[in-house]
Amino acid sequence: MLNKELISETYQPQEVEIKLYEFWEENGFFKPDPDPKKTPYCIVIPPPNVTGSLHMGHALNATLQDILIRWKRMLGYAALWVPGTDHAGIATQNVVERELLKEGLDRYQLGRTAFLQRVWNWKESCGGRIIDQLKRIGASCDWSRLRFTMDEGLSRAVKEVFLRLFEEGLIYRDLRLINWCPRCHTALSDLEVEHEEIEGKLYYIKYPLKDDPEQSITVATTRPETMLGDTAVAVNPEDKRYKNLIGKILILPLMNREIPLIADSAVDMEFGTGAVKVTPSHDFNDAEIAQRHNLPYLCVIDEEGKMTEEAGKYKGLDRYEARKRIIEDLAQLGLLEKIEKHKHAVGHCYRCKTVIEPFQTVQWYVKIKPLAEEAVRVVEEDKIRFIPEGWVNNYYAWMRDIKDWCISRQLWWGHRIPVWYCAKCKTEKGVEHGDLIEILFYKPFIFNGRQIWSGTYNELRRLGITKEDIEQTAKMIKIPKEISHFASRTEPRVCPKCGSEELIQDPDVLDTWFSSALWPFSTLGWPEETEDLKRFYPTSVLVTGFDIIFFWVARMIMMGIKFMKDVPFRDVYIHALVRDSKGQKMSKSKGNVIDPLVMIEKYGADAFRFTLAAFAAQGRDIKFSEDRVEGYRHFINKIWNAMKFIMSFAHLRTKEKVTLQELSLKNRWILSKLSETIEKTNQALHAYRFNDAANSVYQFLWHEFCDWYIELSKVVLYSESENKEETVNCLFYVFESVLKLLHPFMPYVTEYIWLNVLKKEQSIMISSYPSIESVTTDEEAIKKMDYIIEAISGVRSIRGELNISPSVNLEVFIKPISAEAEQVLNEGYQFILKLARAKTLKISKDIVRQKGSAVSVKKEFEIYIPVKEMINIDEEKKRLLKELQKTEADIKFLNKKLMNEDFIKNAPKEVVEKDREKYEELLVKSDKIKENLKVLEELSD
Repeated sequence: MLNKELISETYQPQEVEIKLYEFWEENGFFKPDPDPKKTPYCIVIPPPNVTGSLHMGHALNATLQDILIRWKRMLGYAALWVPGTDHAGIATQNVVERELLKEGLDRYQLGRTAFLQRVWNWKESCGGRIIDQLKRIGASCDWSRLRFTMDEGLSRAVKEVFLRLFEEGLIYRDLRLINWCPRCHTALSDLEVEHEEIEGKLYYIKYPLKDDPEQSITVATTRPETMLGDTAVAVNPEDKRYKNLIGKILILPLMNREIPLIADSAVDMEFGTGAVKVTPSHDFNDAEIAQRHNLPYLCVIDEEGKMTEEAGKYKGLDRYEARKRIIEDLAQLGLLEKIEKHKHAVGHCYRCKTVIEPFQTVQWYVKIKPLAEEAVRVVEEDKIRFIPEGWVNNYYAWMRDIKDWCISRQLWWGHRIPVWYCAKCKTEKGVEHGDLIEILFYKPFIFNGRQIWSGTYNELRRLGITKEDIEQTAKMIKIPKEISHFASRTEPRVCPKCGSEELIQDPDVLDTWFSSALWPFSTLGWPEETEDLKRFYPTSVLVTGFDIIFFWVARMIMMGIKFMKDVPFRDVYIHALVRDSKGQKMSKSKGNVIDPLVMIEKYGADAFRFTLAAFAAQGRDIKFSEDRVEGYRHFINKIWNAMKFIMSFAHLRTKEKVTLQELSLKNRWILSKLSETIEKTNQALHAYRFNDAANSVYQFLWHEFCDWYIELSKVVLYSESENKEETVNCLFYVFESVLKLLHPFMPYVTEYIWLNVLKKEQSIMISSYPSIESVTTDEEAIKKMDYIIEAISGVRSIRGELNISPSVNLEVFIKPISAEAEQVLNEGYQFILKLARAKTLKISKDIVRQKGSAVSVKKEFEIYIPVKEMINIDEEKKRLLKELQKTEADIKFLNKKLMNEDFIKNAPKEVVEKDREKYEELLVKSDKIKENLKVLEELSD
């Protein structure tokens, strides 16, 4: 017998996980097998932002990728999981700026160089924390290949892509309306704007006619502060109400400026009054109308969300304060007709949640349609699969209506745009701008005897430098889009046009997603022709969330095809959201955020990982709760207890592997069920059905192996049988096989048992994953054991339904219907007798039911158990009737509640759903009580 002191009573994950991870790393198990004959399998991690700690979404993403990479590694693939982190431009800059604010500083006081050093310091501390957290989850990444989106190699790749696109004319600079965040002071792409439904107001404002000021046209707007920049009022040409007024001149209220009434088919006749104000500088739709009608642009709101000089007396006011004043002034003039409540979608910055402003500015763009067309084609041709398949329609919808990608950001943290301007050259329009560049391009200059670190006008204004001051030094405030510029792979010494050394690099940085779009090939060494690139590109699968299909997935596909002439990955698995136990999205404001590290510290990484996998059903969000993690911690205890039982018979083991030939029924049955489980698990993982794979192993190990096979084995092992070795060999073989099946989901406990208890020479991680070829199925054994298990379950059901104590040994009579059933049941006689806790057991076709016997009817036999003398039938009836009365009262209450329309409409969705589930449970319980009462009635006869 094994010395029990060698095995602890329970498994303690906190004591083993960190040591095991260090063991894996030290032995290089995370690196792909260098054998060129092995099929490559590669995943590149969606790089987490260096802005803080990992959240539940990261934990799910990392767990699913790790399951795949461990599974493929064990199947014999050269499996590579490339780790990395993302610099996350605007997000990281915001975080560091908040840290500076605590010190009473801002980035302008530090200057660009010193500020960037602070960000790099943040990255080093935060990036290291993220990697430590990934390791705690058990992520088997090849850390020797760790990448960062601003490391030297990736920066070179970013520059090369920019230059090639620039040289092909696919990158250009243009002045146009863009989403602008007044808080972050940067442009945002359409994807970076989150639209939120809010309860706003619709203001009806009268615009008098020039020829007849007593007459007016009323327009409805949600943003009256922008009216100061109106350059027209538009109506639909089909709108009969305004047919005779089209072409008339209106007087813009408060500004007394003349503007035309124009006709444009884009105007919705049903909205408001059917007449709309046209403000080209502050509305995207209005800008399109302005282009069609050659209307001027007037900017009345600046980069900070304050009113400009063009706003007249409202200059300098915050946009919302201006709104308030404008409404007051319009009311005094009798030009405010009415105000209505109006729910509408308002765009917010996806990082700081500030309401964005459409703002006209010069930015860099990528001509995206030529790239998008190819990216659509490869998905149409099934060269890339989306799983679940439904997401492909979202992909198509966006890609087929794609707009040019604004790639410049007015930030300091990120990949600096590799474009230079010359202080000595002239613009194409001949405007001298050397002095302008000196100020605008973040270069120290002397002002009033002190050195100032330059910036845009609004940044300088914070230092007390007025617009008038700047105008004394520079001829213009904005850089014209025609300005002379050139791109370069290396930092140039002189201007290629005039030879001047007075060169200034563009101050803007590239959109974070520009570098992320190159991730599948830049991380493998591109633009160099590396061995990794040759071997592992295209990668095998991308595991990611639905929220970045457009931000990231689509752009990776476009860039992969463009620069590698092949797709970046074969499959895109879109996982669901992790919500709280009530189905609500986790957020700090709701106080329902669950920290993955807290779960791991409390229950261990295995229980946490298995919870995520077991509930990761395709197309369905995960309702996560701590109770679920605790439940799977009990599952680990079940595995541990099974191991202790098996190890107590280790001295009887005579062989490593067993086959179906010449085994007893129960052993052929468990090997056959193992074979089924192996097939189900592999098929489910191949189809990315992580929940089905996890639950297949769970059901087999807990129910078929522990609840049945181990109990059946005890009948043999605790008897005088001489054939114990066969059962012990089978126990070990099946248990070791199931440990390997479980390893991708629960790497730590499986490895600990494998190495420390079973004393295997090599890590379970590099053992062979069970395949369907390794075990065959005996259908006859499964059928026969079903009879025996049904018989035992039938006896147990009668005992449970009639509340008979487990300690009471029963007289059991089984009447088979067929000769086959009789033969099988007799073959399992000892198992039924022991596991059903029977005092006596008789199996015969000639059995007649005795009066006062409980009955369990099965397909191939009936079970009779005399129970009249064992229970007080009258007392049991009273107990059940009382329970039935309470259950039916609860059913009536819930039914009334669920039939109430007000409750269904107003109560939280999760409350209604919970009540419905409870109602269904009570109905089932009521039926069961009635069945048991019927049995008692029969016993009374």
